[in-house]
Amino acid sequence: MARNIFVTGATSGIGLCIAETYAKHGDNVLISGRRAELLGEVQARLSKEYGVRVETLVLDVRSREDVESKVPAAIEAFGGVDVLVNNAGLAQGLDPFQDSAVDDAVTMIDTNVKGLLYVTKAVLPFMIDKNEGHIVNMGSTAGIYAYPGGAVYCATKAAVKTLSDGIRMDTIATDIKVTTIQPGIVETPFSEVRFHGDAERAKSVYAGIDAIQPEDVADVVLYVTNQPKRLQISDVTIMANQQAAGFMVHKK
Repeated sequence: MARNIFVTGATSGIGLCIAETYAKHGDNVLISGRRAELLGEVQARLSKEYGVRVETLVLDVRSREDVESKVPAAIEAFGGVDVLVNNAGLAQGLDPFQDSAVDDAVTMIDTNVKGLLYVTKAVLPFMIDKNEGHIVNMGSTAGIYAYPGGAVYCATKAAVKTLSDGIRMDTIATDIKVTTIQPGIVETPFSEVRFHGDAERAKSVYAGIDAIQPEDVADVVLYVTNQPKRLQISDVTIMANQQAAGFMVHKK
């Protein structure tokens, strides 16, 4: 039976691959992002290629008003939600903390922590009402291993892990599952966003290493949400073969 999957940040990178992986599996997907045109393109392609229901939601997870006014109505129209994938997130800058821009820090906190909080709060009542559902939160190895120049980003991803654990504890009397996915170096537009559009600098991050691909992460997300009711996978950490911890990678 097809499930209803809600994926945030689904217009590129890991989020796009997650949405496509679920569609290929035969599930219906509700995809959100800030760019209406890109959402429409993804919707048209996934609907045509996989024959599943694909709905879009133009959403800025940083805005509490936006989330609270749009998400519940979108879920009602979609017919409920079985799996929420809180994928929307970003990094900004790689300067030492003392030299970093406060605006970059605020953007990361607003997106990675507050955005996840807002969306989860909007979705949880639907899951609690049905006494079932699965929340998948996209963390990072950065939340386990801090690295120079990443103080705030690492802190936000540590918060994702801790928040996930707390939600799991608070919903323990229900059949709701909570999983944190913690990928290492994944080759996506992530670094280009971090470096404010500097494509060459972003490209250098992945030079000399066979990095994780977005579809690898999507396959893991599908796996953890396909387990029997009795089984909850709380955390999955994924690293490239030549990655040992956070920014500790061996490049050829």
